[in-house]
Amino acid sequence: MQESAAAHLRREHIEVFIRGRGVCDKRVLRALQDVPRELFAPGMSLNDVYGDHPLPIGCGQTVSQPYMVAWMTELLRVSEEDRVLEIGTGSGYQTAVLARLAKEVCTVERLPALTVRAQAVLGELNLVNVRYRVGDGTVGWAEQAPYNAICVTAGAPRVPPPLQAQLADGGRLVIPVGDRMLQSLVLVERCGSRYNMRELGGCRFVPLVGAEGWPSGQT
Repeated sequence: MQESAAAHLRREHIEVFIRGRGVCDKRVLRALQDVPRELFAPGMSLNDVYGDHPLPIGCGQTVSQPYMVAWMTELLRVSEEDRVLEIGTGSGYQTAVLARLAKEVCTVERLPALTVRAQAVLGELNLVNVRYRVGDGTVGWAEQAPYNAICVTAGAPRVPPPLQAQLADGGRLVIPVGDRMLQSLVLVERCGSRYNMRELGGCRFVPLVGAEGWPSGQT
């Protein structure tokens, strides 16, 4: 069967911008190839969709840069038996990648319109291992805890304590931490009652709004 134009661009993009920049986890690369990014940015050209940059999706939100999605996902080391919490459903693109890797993904989004849209696209992809919640993601989703991995897709002023508390022992949390304009990607690993943190490099995300993040009037 002949490869579609979108699948061809996706494969080339992965080789150049993701594998070429050091992401080498085969399961992550396969998930990125299997998830059609164009479905999460309707109306945009394929060249824009598969450029190495974020994409606007309305409501002041974005689809993250593909490399950042890949890097954060690789850092989480998601296995087929893991339960994952995602903070910031957004378009649902990162959700779809995680759902290809994990046993279950619980995703929280504060904007109802984005949740409805993401749920429709993930349903079209037949990703049925996702639970959705509209609410304040900065406090997590305690009723479904603990989680083996937590992915935060917005920039926070600090690591929210409720998210740390909802990590399973041995679990990993990846979150951008800094000011509203520029952050550093932080990896938190839980070891019993200890939380080991590493800063991994600069990044830029929309602000994480909520009780443990930025006030809504400062976005």
